[in-house]
Amino acid sequence: MTRPSDLPMRQFDRSLPMALLRAREAVMKKFSPALKEHELSPQQWRVIRVLVEEDELDATEIAERCALLMPSLSRILQNLHKRGLVDRKTASNDQRRSMVSITNRGRKLFKALSPINEARYAYITEKFGYGKLELLYELLSELVEKIDGDEEVETP
Repeated sequence: MTRPSDLPMRQFDRSLPMALLRAREAVMKKFSPALKEHELSPQQWRVIRVLVEEDELDATEIAERCALLMPSLSRILQNLHKRGLVDRKTASNDQRRSMVSITNRGRKLFKALSPINEARYAYITEKFGYGKLELLYELLSELVEKIDGDEEVETP
């Protein structure tokens, strides 16, 4: 298909946001079934993962690390707390801050899902290649580093 000369943008199939979204969807198809079996959304799983690695974080840090907006994180934390997967408390040094930690039940869920997810990573690595996957991680990190927080958009 050729690009019409009057079209002011690149073709849709060469859109970076769409390419990233398609890649995300392809990857998540491998992970979502196991999460659904445990009634977890990908966003809830990200929160559990970061808390297993860090033990306790404030809500703002969780939102940043998990790429979540605060209103979404608040709903996620309410759900996970109700299910006994996380604990919430007010920070002792700042009553405005909410500190969140993983519970034993949350750790057990993490341990149950980890081998399944690692098998998914092994499958993706086998299909795509270890070197290419590592390069992809590096390139995506560099892309974020170069453009994140750069509010100025150059226009012709």
